Amino acid sequence: MRKTHSGALGRFGRFGRAMTVAAAIVMAMPTGALACTQIYMGKGVTDTGDTYVGRSEDYANRHPKAFGIQEPRENPTFKSGESNFTWKYTGGETYRHTYVRDLPSGWGGYDDAYSEAGTNAKGVSVSATLTTGYNGKIKAVDPCGSENRNDPSGIGEYTIPDIVLGCADTARNGVKLLGKIIDEKGSYDCNQIIIADSAETWVFMQLSGHQWCAVNLTAVAPDKVSVNPNMSNLKFDVNLGDELVCLHSANLESVAEKAGTAKYFDDGQLDVATSYGQDELVAQNTRYAQGRAYFGNPLADDTYTKDLTATSGWQGVTSIADPELLFDPSGKVDLFQALRSYAARGEQTSDLNANTNSKLYAIGNNNTVETHMFQIRSGLTSDIATVQWEALSRAEFSVAVPVYSALLTQVDKTIYPDIHSFSEDHTGDADEGDNVNAALDATTDNGSLDYVLMDINTLAYNNRDKLAAPTRAYLDALQKELISQQNAADAEMQKTPSDKRTDLANKLFEQASKETYAKAKALLDEMRTYVNGGMNGDFVPSDLDAAKGDLKAPIRYATAAVAPQITEQPQSATYEKGDKAADLKVTATIPDGVAGSDQYLTYKWTVKSDTADASAKAAAAKPMARAAAPGIASQSSTCSVDTSKVGTFEYQCTVTNSQNGESVTSEAATITVKEKQPEPKPDDKPSADNKGNNANAGNGNANASNNNANGSTTPSKKSPAKAASGRLVSTGDTNNAMVPVAIAIAGIAIVAIALVVRKRNRE
Repeated sequence: MRKTHSGALGRFGRFGRAMTVAAAIVMAMPTGALACTQIYMGKGVTDTGDTYVGRSEDYANRHPKAFGIQEPRENPTFKSGESNFTWKYTGGETYRHTYVRDLPSGWGGYDDAYSEAGTNAKGVSVSATLTTGYNGKIKAVDPCGSENRNDPSGIGEYTIPDIVLGCADTARNGVKLLGKIIDEKGSYDCNQIIIADSAETWVFMQLSGHQWCAVNLTAVAPDKVSVNPNMSNLKFDVNLGDELVCLHSANLESVAEKAGTAKYFDDGQLDVATSYGQDELVAQNTRYAQGRAYFGNPLADDTYTKDLTATSGWQGVTSIADPELLFDPSGKVDLFQALRSYAARGEQTSDLNANTNSKLYAIGNNNTVETHMFQIRSGLTSDIATVQWEALSRAEFSVAVPVYSALLTQVDKTIYPDIHSFSEDHTGDADEGDNVNAALDATTDNGSLDYVLMDINTLAYNNRDKLAAPTRAYLDALQKELISQQNAADAEMQKTPSDKRTDLANKLFEQASKETYAKAKALLDEMRTYVNGGMNGDFVPSDLDAAKGDLKAPIRYATAAVAPQITEQPQSATYEKGDKAADLKVTATIPDGVAGSDQYLTYKWTVKSDTADASAKAAAAKPMARAAAPGIASQSSTCSVDTSKVGTFEYQCTVTNSQNGESVTSEAATITVKEKQPEPKPDDKPSADNKGNNANAGNGNANASNNNANGSTTPSKKSPAKAASGRLVSTGDTNNAMVPVAIAIAGIAIVAIALVVRKRNRE
């Protein structure tokens, strides 16, 4: 969140239109309306075991932001557009990092204002800043640079993100660097900043002109949640002397003592928040209460006061006794719940619901310009440990797109216009505030995601009764699909070699952004038609399956990321030349978790042989392709087997995801084709094997009888079998007919022998 100062307007020309808009908003809205909300969820309270931390930036309802990449610079000098602050980096080349900046058109052409959020090439993430305050006694002893309106000084929100992201290789070193600069140059104003990497998440507090304190939330609060809506008085008790958990300015305690504000906990530690902070206003207190309720730990009735009858200014929570920086949620937090926390409007309460009482300020308010949340995973390398979820425009009716910011080197310049060519024409007349006419005007659409989400918010917010619920239902379905498919995309990222991850990160972000834009733009077009048509009847997005809460046509974010997988391999076989062979088959899938994605698979078969004759080899060397036609579902592909040539052939299938060109090749199926064996002739002498078989004729006859009983086709006497040439084939029945003849011959021989013997005996 930014502040306006008349002295700065006169001295520093960069403010331009942005500050004019801010001044108009300040005069038009109740005190305390301009605000940001910073939310932290420790890894012990999330269902994934990841740390979630981020912030919504509040300023104006139709204020554009440019998402982009800051390339490395050589020993740059950093300057502020809101004070006389300058600081030169002498460490050589800075780190590449992402940003979400104001446009130069609002800052006299300067392109480095309010970078807000990003991750650098070393995996350090920054969210800056959450504007806070300090009490009058501290101000008198150690004022911030903004108090001198004629010559403001010190480092502030304008410059902090670029310095830390550009110059810090770890979160801890980022804390030390920012603290050192404040020691030397002072702070422009009071803020809280998140500085994080895969090992540590720090909250850095600019407490006064030169005093600061940073707490390692990873060390002290892995199982806690924090919701801070611009409050300086949220209590925390940590060991200020333990550098593992806390780093701070040298005079942190002595300045509070000098101001007469030093307060201590029972354990003797300085109560930093009470010593430096101030009593907060209704808008801040109400959002804090809404945040507690969102995470299932509402304020106890006897710990706060409220006024729901005020006729001027905001209604809501007027005071809170001992508000805490950290608290316990009621249960585990999932990623969708975490992202939607930045749009909370008190729906979990009976009396602080801003949807039913427009006099209540909300976390998800109409002045948010962007929301970011870092999903920080343990156990991964710094290049992929952090996923930045970026939701442009107002969080209530927005969608967060995932991006591996540490790896990102390019963005789609249509969806995310270059900061130097991003026109503000579509925002409309600033004097009209949340300009519905501008949101309905399609003639100034420029293809940017920021403007599409801005228009959706304007139409839904200003026609809440008709559009809010169905619009949010559709965007929720879209958000859940992005989350689900991010799991598949991340699995692919984790197994990708490090030197190929940047290409994949660029591809994933482009695909996620295009899919999100296409869905959001189609929704906006339908909303415009509905509003222009008089808003008759109920509004139902045509792509929403209201009963299931799903999109009718799913997005294909992960489809473009993953390689296909083969689930069934082709099988080897042996045939005789000329035989009819079974087709080979491959079954494959795109493992993106999205129904219907396999329609994007194509199949290409190749066959080769090292043993075939020359003509067969020439024919086999030609590839055979069978490809699924685009848009036609195909679960598998088959390939016919050629048995016209003798030899050994290897068939393989390459399966390709046509959405990204990723391929996988099947195992080789070996097909052996042999010469056909000639049929034996009846007068051929039996081989030694056949003689052996004849010796087992009795067993064979018995088997033949069994086969006949089972309905086999063994030839019978009435239908003797024939060979291929038409000759009769000898069967077991023919042999049985010769048995009586053999017995008769044997009998005659016996009689003859007996007669001969008898004659000799007589002689």
